[in-house]
Amino acid sequence: MAGHHAKYDDMEESSGLMMENHRTCSARAGKGKRLWKKVKYQLVEYHCLPGYLRDNEYILGHYRSEWPLKQALLSIFSIHNETLNVWTHLIGFFLFLALTIYTAVKVPKIVDLHSLQHFHGIVKKADLHKLQEELLKCLPSLPSMDMLPSLSSWHVKELLYNCLPERFSSGNHTDGVKEDLADIIAPLMMGPITRWPFFAFLGGAMFCLLASSVCHLLSCHSERMAYIMLRLDYAGIAALISTSFYPPVYYSFMCNPLFCNLYLAFITLLGIATILFSLLPVFQNPEFRTIRASLFFGMGLSGVAPILHKLYLFWGEPEVFHTTGYEILMGALYGIGALVYATRIPERWKPGKFDIAGHSHQLFHILVVAGAYTHYRAGLVYLRWRDLRGC
Repeated sequence: MAGHHAKYDDMEESSGLMMENHRTCSARAGKGKRLWKKVKYQLVEYHCLPGYLRDNEYILGHYRSEWPLKQALLSIFSIHNETLNVWTHLIGFFLFLALTIYTAVKVPKIVDLHSLQHFHGIVKKADLHKLQEELLKCLPSLPSMDMLPSLSSWHVKELLYNCLPERFSSGNHTDGVKEDLADIIAPLMMGPITRWPFFAFLGGAMFCLLASSVCHLLSCHSERMAYIMLRLDYAGIAALISTSFYPPVYYSFMCNPLFCNLYLAFITLLGIATILFSLLPVFQNPEFRTIRASLFFGMGLSGVAPILHKLYLFWGEPEVFHTTGYEILMGALYGIGALVYATRIPERWKPGKFDIAGHSHQLFHILVVAGAYTHYRAGLVYLRWRDLRGC
């Protein structure tokens, strides 16, 4: 009987504990609901993610998972493991937007200023007005100004050489000075060369950077959104790599249409093929990370052929070495970025330590922006070179 009472007391105590736990859980649940209303959407850990959001197992926390579109958009102003992924390329987009406007407005004037500075170094300032008057007497004998763009740069230089005053080939001056003057004036008469390859590169860079930012911002919304955004991201990378070829290929081989069209067609078709391959669903699986990086790295590596060809054709010209140095630096930055992306350094060394800042994808983004800007600097050299030299 005493055992029965003891058993009953134990059951009553257990029931009391259960009730107390229930009250505690209810209190916590009420507090959690109030906190939920305040915070709205909470960040989760890697193991809580649906399969389509699992990409890097070394980033352990601070994930957004299946957030409504509005909240995903507003999260651009909050802290999570994609914040710096979004902003590194969004800032890069605005940088290249500013560079595009600057290039459209200022670059032709900069080239002309550079030419005039060189011109002043050859001719004394006091001679400029006399030279202008003497040229005006001869210029009417030249072909119509409307015909100049259809003539080769070499032909215009020859006409100008014959038109320049004789005093630049006698006395204290030499034929070399006369040739230098013709080399400077001819491109200015013909006007700056076409800019479309350079603007194609700037457009490809802006598309890549903006697509990447949007992808990192909205992929947490749903599986379908993640699929669409990743396709857009891969297309942006292919577009950046492809259009990066346009300025060096066009301006290096503009006087050799066969090679110019051949190289441009090859890289364009390779970019389209890469985009089509990236549409395959299997392409986004984490195990294909190395293949993705290798494919884009291979696209960049295909640029070695036109660079070597350029060096062969123009060996000895300082602009060629200058642009090649920029292109080597750009390739190194892109290559290191792809290597960091594929190996997941440094977060693989200390999982969870680089969730917010410093993980491989952020470093990859920074290197991409740096590489694209390096290529922009090379493009300015190409424009100045061809504006002054022509064919």
